[in-house]
Amino acid sequence: MKTSKNTILVTGGGSGIGFEIAKLFSQNDNHVIITGRSEEKLKKAASQLTNVTTIAADITKEEDVNNLAQKITKDFPNLNVLINNAGNASYYDVLAPNADAFSKASDEINTNYLSIVRLTEKLLPVLNSQSEAAIVNVSSIVAFAPNKVLISYSASKAALHSYTLSLRIALERSSFSTQVYEIMPPLVNTEFSKEIGGENGISPEVVAQDLFNAFKENHFEIHVGQTADIYQLSLASPKDALLAMNSQS
Repeated sequence: MKTSKNTILVTGGGSGIGFEIAKLFSQNDNHVIITGRSEEKLKKAASQLTNVTTIAADITKEEDVNNLAQKITKDFPNLNVLINNAGNASYYDVLAPNADAFSKASDEINTNYLSIVRLTEKLLPVLNSQSEAAIVNVSSIVAFAPNKVLISYSASKAALHSYTLSLRIALERSSFSTQVYEIMPPLVNTEFSKEIGGENGISPEVVAQDLFNAFKENHFEIHVGQTADIYQLSLASPKDALLAMNSQS
């Protein structure tokens, strides 16, 4: 996949991993469109970037997604990269009386899985019309080894991983040239992960750089940092990977 001259949509591009991805790709001669719920946050992010367009949209809402897809199709018909980065995580004890697990799971499944399926489906015609295109799903190593205090987040990322594999196979066996990437960051130092000790995580710039490198190499499943160790352990011993993932939670 080429790393310049792309038109790229990054969901959740106003902060964290999404912002760093937008920053790196915009610095490398790509037009980047960032979207998110907060117009104020998007404008602040855009002031630090070049060659960027902002579109306020909540990807969990059908009307917003329909409007976003229509605007992209009309105003940015050359869109050839979709980066599904927006996500949500709840950190809780599923055994607690007030866990509200169903509500949290509903929100996370909608944000981390269903909303991605909907947006991807809406934009596939645009992507598939290009001579070179890519879909990137920001997943997590908990798709392989779930964490008991990120229980519904883990489930949502497992669903996303399964969807990503199936979509990749379907596109590989089609006449379209769209490639499907999945990037699995470890704990990253962002506001998103603050509640679970994100200050101890890696820099989001590392995640962005690994994705950029993966584009160069056509490396479709990217295990960032220590996630590579958990992934290899999950292949050798799923039980040990599960224990390792839950050793400190």
